[in-house]
This record gives sequence, structure tokens and C-alpha cells, in this order.
Amino acid sequence: MITIVYIVLAIALVILAVFLIKKFVPRKLNPVVSLLLWIVIIFLGYQLYDSLIGPVEFNKKKEARYAKVIEKLKDIQAAELAYQSLNGKFTGSFDSLVRFVDTAKFAITARRDSSYADVEKNRAYGIDEGYFIETVVVDTLGFRAVKDSLYGGTDRYKTMMNVPDTDQKFDLQAGTIVKNDTEYSVFEAKVSKDVVLQGMDKDLIVQEKQVVSVDGVNGPFIKVGSMDEINTSGNWPKIYDTPGLQQ
Repeated sequence: MITIVYIVLAIALVILAVFLIKKFVPRKLNPVVSLLLWIVIIFLGYQLYDSLIGPVEFNKKKEARYAKVIEKLKDIQAAELAYQSLNGKFTGSFDSLVRFVDTAKFAITARRDSSYADVEKNRAYGIDEGYFIETVVVDTLGFRAVKDSLYGGTDRYKTMMNVPDTDQKFDLQAGTIVKNDTEYSVFEAKVSKDVVLQGMDKDLIVQEKQVVSVDGVNGPFIKVGSMDEINTSGNWPKIYDTPGLQQ
């Protein structure tokens, strides 16, 4: 905003200078001086336009790039949660994660209520009628491949480690933290905004890395999970969960 004010003031001063030159500068020098001043006005006008439109265009490109990155992070998140559900912990290796998705299967189960007679208790207490115990029985109906359940039979999980439109990979870590004397497995996958926004306005990138807002991707990274707390969510707002945004 301060930059815009400075540019507007500069244009106003140049226009005033043009008026004064026409009034006080010798006529033979007027065309040259006026031309130079109008060049300055046009340049400052362009700077003003760019300072107004630049952030708008930056945000459009930023949101498109973020959407692609977040789709990848969602795939990593899904694979990690599946890995943890079957192995009891998360992994910090993309190779292990891809191998797991390639081979692992979810059990398809059904729960049903059941009951049975406790014969020993019946005898001990001389109960003529059956004493029944209520229980829940879990039946395994079959198995379904993890890759089919999570990725619809596609192989996009094999490239989930690649940051879109760059030659970089996501940083993936896993480990444990202790909370209330209990050890928990945690993971984190992230990429710097510098990588995602490479080639765009550097000043606006610096501002973007400092964002703290309910409507923005907070901090210098786009990430899912955390190595410091029990959290498997991403740091992006709900707008990025809207289908088709990455298009």
C-alpha cells in the first residue's frame, strides 16, 4: 500500500512538473523536456498498474500451484495413515511407503452381535435355564488391496513424493514423541514455499512465507502431519479441499 501511495505522488509531481515546464522553460526546450517527463509518467503508471495487478496475478498462480502440491500431500497422508493402521507406526521412507501400497491389503470385516450359554456358570449356580453372555463377533469377509481402496486402482502413489512442476521431492520424516508418559508415532511431509513459488515475484514470496491466517497456508512450508505434536492434518485451509480447485 505504501508503494502505491509513493507512485501516485510521484506521478502527480511529474504532471505538475510538466505544467511548470510549459510555463517557465524556453519553448525550444519544451518538446524534449516534455517527452522525457511523459516517458517518466508512463513508466510510473506501469509501475502503479503492476503494483495493483501483480498481487492478484500472483495469488491466482499461487493457488493453482498450491492445489497441485496439496493433492500430492493428501496422497502421502492417506498412505501414511494406512501404513500406521497395519504396522502400528508411520514411516519416513517413500520407498517403504510405495512398497507397502503395492502389496498391502485391508481386511473387509463385518461385526455382528452374538450370545452363548455359560454352561459352567449354569451348573455352579444350579440355573436350569441357560445363562447367556452377549458378545460381538467380527467376521473377515475378504481382503481389498490398499492401492485400490486409496487410489482407485491408479498408480499415482508411485510419484506422490515428487513436488509438481519442479525437480524437487517432498521432505518426509517419521519418529515418535512422548505425551503424558505415552509414546506416539508421528510423521511430517513438507515442501518450502520457495520451491513451489519458484520464478514468481520474490517480494511477494517473502510476504507469503509470513502468512498467518485462517484463509491461508500458514508459515514457510506447505505440509501435512507434524514432528512436534500429534497431528496428521495439513496446514492448508478448507478451500483446498474443494474438488477441481487444482484445475
